[in-house]
Amino acid sequence: MTKSLKAAVSHHDREVAELRADRELAVEYLKAAMESLDNPEDRAAGLLALRTVAEAYGGLGTIATEAGISREALYRTLSAKGNPTLKTLLAVLKAVGMKLSVEPDQRVTA
Repeated sequence: MTKSLKAAVSHHDREVAELRADRELAVEYLKAAMESLDNPEDRAAGLLALRTVAEAYGGLGTIATEAGISREALYRTLSAKGNPTLKTLLAVLKAVGMKLSVEPDQRVTA
């Protein structure tokens, strides 16, 4: 008796599909990941999360074009060792339909 095997879907592909299907999830996912940008030792998590969102909302080639940068530059910028300029970060966020915002740091006392 042979069991039929379901086609395997990678975790990354599943994550991209879920983010594409649920805009609010994508926003919360990115908000949580962007907090890691404050920590130089954990900065890669935020950049890779933005890359995943970019894949979910058009693909890196399309997002690069909309952000006005080359696809190769976007791949480098949104890599674990990337270091985007504020201009690039804002352009990529705009291309995926999001924007940067500021919130008070809970650690700071008035």
